[in-house]
Amino acid sequence: MQNESNLSRRNLLGAAAAGAAVVGTSALLASPAEAGKGGSRPARVPRDKISVQLYTLRDQLGINLETSLARLAQIGYTRVEHAGFVGRTATQFRAALDAAGLRATSGHAGIPQPFNASTWQAVLNDALIVGNKYIVHPYFGAGPNGPIRDGSVYKAFAKDLNKAGAMARKAGLSFGYHNHQNEFARQDGGKRTGFDILTRETDPGLVHLEVDLFWAFRGARDPVDLIHEHRGRIRQVHVKDLAPSGSFADPGDGLIDFGRIFEHSKEAGLVEYIVERDDAGSPPRTPADALSTAEVGFRYLDNLRF
Repeated sequence: MQNESNLSRRNLLGAAAAGAAVVGTSALLASPAEAGKGGSRPARVPRDKISVQLYTLRDQLGINLETSLARLAQIGYTRVEHAGFVGRTATQFRAALDAAGLRATSGHAGIPQPFNASTWQAVLNDALIVGNKYIVHPYFGAGPNGPIRDGSVYKAFAKDLNKAGAMARKAGLSFGYHNHQNEFARQDGGKRTGFDILTRETDPGLVHLEVDLFWAFRGARDPVDLIHEHRGRIRQVHVKDLAPSGSFADPGDGLIDFGRIFEHSKEAGLVEYIVERDDAGSPPRTPADALSTAEVGFRYLDNLRF
């Protein structure tokens, strides 16, 4: 599927943690959450809102889909976000989910470019079969020579996002956009970023945001600032940690203070906290390491207090 090929590009990290340096150490460094502020009970991530992006387990799912899904359920997951159907039809994939006791509440699927309504409708039909509530465009902003820096390209794409969102809403789905770091590049030699254009040119009622916390920091943006700027629009987040090298880490093992971000969950409008690690099955890591990441991520979110 288109989203599978797009997502594969996320393995390219580019330069080391430039984003971390720009955002600043105070925004990144993990520290114990200030539990029970003002004598109140500490907040936590609701267990039934913890999900996992199955791109993390792409190799493991290819080895044995049914066993891998069953293992996710044993860990404690009740919901997942898919990125394609691992060579199955939507009906077959739904059957595997049902057998494991999981729901694919969300899925990644790229909108067609140029936009084609009939092609997108077929994607939406599959999303309904699988049982999605949310369907998310996974990748944009990279050109042949690096990040896109032409604002007109972003404006044109925003129009397509609105079209896709309108069709999704008609089908009973919520359509979202997932960021990487490219969107935070400044456009046309000015101060506006691609992310600024996308968020201003799309209708919040048609396009919600799925903020990838790792890639936001790599794009030199503090997710807390994004929450303040887009109150109620950030429905989903990818919980992906940043290693000191600038690469990926399992949630809780890196530099990002997730508790500091999740203190603003209500302001953001969060309904899903989605564990992900892009390189979980890539050498030198093995497919089995992806299941380890899924377990570490679930346990971290389940035990986190903020």
